[in-house]
Amino acid sequence: MQTNILISKIWSYCDTLRDDGLGYGDYLEQLTYLLFLKMADENQNEYNLPKVCDWKKLKSLEKGELSTHYEIILKTLAESGGMLTKIFQNARNKIHDSYKLKKLIHLIDEENWTSTNIDIKGDIYESLLQKNAESSGAGQYFTPRAVITVMVNCIRPKPKETIADPSCGTGGFFLGVLDYLSKNKMTKEEQEFLKFKTFKGWEIESSTARLCLMNLFLHGIGDLKETPDIAVTDSLKNELEEKVDIVLANPPFGRSSSDIPTPDEKQAKKDGYFLRKDFFVTTSNKQLAFLQHIISMVKDKGRVAVVLPDNVLFEGGAGEVIRKKLIEECHLHTILRLPNGIFYAHGVKSNVLFFDKKKSKSKDIWFYDYRTNVRHTLKKNPLKYSDLENFVKFYPFEYRESSNELWSEDNLKGRWRKYSYDEILLRDNTNLDITWLKDDNLIDVENLPEPEVLIDEIVMNLESALASFRVIKDSL
Repeated sequence: MQTNILISKIWSYCDTLRDDGLGYGDYLEQLTYLLFLKMADENQNEYNLPKVCDWKKLKSLEKGELSTHYEIILKTLAESGGMLTKIFQNARNKIHDSYKLKKLIHLIDEENWTSTNIDIKGDIYESLLQKNAESSGAGQYFTPRAVITVMVNCIRPKPKETIADPSCGTGGFFLGVLDYLSKNKMTKEEQEFLKFKTFKGWEIESSTARLCLMNLFLHGIGDLKETPDIAVTDSLKNELEEKVDIVLANPPFGRSSSDIPTPDEKQAKKDGYFLRKDFFVTTSNKQLAFLQHIISMVKDKGRVAVVLPDNVLFEGGAGEVIRKKLIEECHLHTILRLPNGIFYAHGVKSNVLFFDKKKSKSKDIWFYDYRTNVRHTLKKNPLKYSDLENFVKFYPFEYRESSNELWSEDNLKGRWRKYSYDEILLRDNTNLDITWLKDDNLIDVENLPEPEVLIDEIVMNLESALASFRVIKDSL
């Protein structure tokens, strides 16, 4: 069966279960458990699950006996250790109607999931994750795959480099790296490193971390004994002892009302605060906190690509302190202005900041504006990788000056533009929220008609409206 038909078939059943109060996220979680059991049945030598987890027996049971046995299976797997415990910890059956549970089991049973290659299994699961993001509203931080691919292709990860995401969600950035690295032949040692030691992630929601582990597992990362290093915790709470080569991230937006990180030991003793000596400044802004955390995570000469909202570029106070530190202590070299309409949360304006953990002789920041006069929507005109291919092509410094999109007095529509550190530091609040392209949707205030002409037009429009209302009145 074609992949898209299979995805639609399995996902459409969620509408039936919603009548029983099962949300999209709960449905995806139950799918995860049952898919795992079905794949274990298809390849018993590889999975070797406890006998009580036999798929054929589960499939044969009816009514209350089915629900009871399914709960026993989930509890057994949660206590089995390794990847099994990480995926099934605190798992429970949320499909209380045994008839509907049996129908879902049969839907999954109709396909052979391990006869296909890893990529297809992974693609199916990744598509189900995206369906959940679209349907449940849980996708407000779901990073578009085109943006992930752009970030990974610019960072250019190498085999045996460690790669972290402090808010990894369902593992989208990890899969982007996996896809990038798999395009080139690797040694057996490099493949082993990729499978077990490359990725380090943190996710505060246990259910989301579960989906991330399953996603990675279906893409060939980890096995039942040794799992990817995905921690279910608030990554901001602890300084990372072993630094990483690369950070790729899209941290959560918003502010914290409690659990605020601070480098001030006295303040850290107050309720609602915790100590981070390696931070520059206290802030309740989650993105500013994560930006400080990311800087602390990276090795010397390490590389970072991080999605951040506009306010990180211009917010005063803590924001200005962090931007100055970023320029002083790191090499912030590129900012990609992303278009509106690409996130599930409406109105999100964001950017990708690229920087290296090193001081550099280069004192310039390159901006690429792919927002002004760009229109994208999630369904009718979604962002594609090809839309940003020109950015990736000229991402290396040595090629930017030759881009036909380089801004100049002779090319006022150029999307690439360079600003020196000195120019940035002279701006109010060290403001990095810079635009130079003319927005076609904005009124050109410099070329407005004379005031008298404008007044005449307003009077004429008002008189025309009054005349229309008189006609309507006379016809009543």
